Amino acid sequence: MHNKTEMASSTSGNSSSTISITGLQNSGSESDLRQRDLIDERKRKRKLSNRESARRSRMRKQKHLDDLTVQVTHLRKENAQLVAGIAVTTQHYVTIEAENDILRAQLLELNHRLQSLNEIVDFVESSSSSSFGFGMETGPGLVDVGGGGGFYDGVMNHMSIGFYNQPIMASASTAADVFDCC
Repeated sequence: MHNKTEMASSTSGNSSSTISITGLQNSGSESDLRQRDLIDERKRKRKLSNRESARRSRMRKQKHLDDLTVQVTHLRKENAQLVAGIAVTTQHYVTIEAENDILRAQLLELNHRLQSLNEIVDFVESSSSSSFGFGMETGPGLVDVGGGGGFYDGVMNHMSIGFYNQPIMASASTAADVFDCC
């Protein structure tokens, strides 16, 4: 560049402006090269940055997928435990319901026995004013026949006290039969 500038000073002004324009063009092409280099460097950095960003994004997605997989495994395990708990609870419910059916049937049987006993008591109290004198008196209006524990009240047939001491016979099957009608 110095040579061209020196030449421009030794010659006339007209050629001087031509040389200085050429000098600017030369320096402009160098600045264009520098700009291109800067642009290329920026592009290269941007590509590198984009690659790194994409890598981080893939890593985040993979971590999220791994977290979801762990969560699915945990929820499936929890669901299996809940299903097992429901099965146990259902079995307990069925067992308790069967026991309740038995108790309901026993209640009906006991109510029936109580009603029968109350009818006997009412009958005995209503006929207590007369004695039947059929043997030895054991209570108001009742006569012990043969000392065997059987009672005769003059109207009813022999009734064994043993009948009232029988165990309650209700079971799950009789309870089901009794309550199926409802």
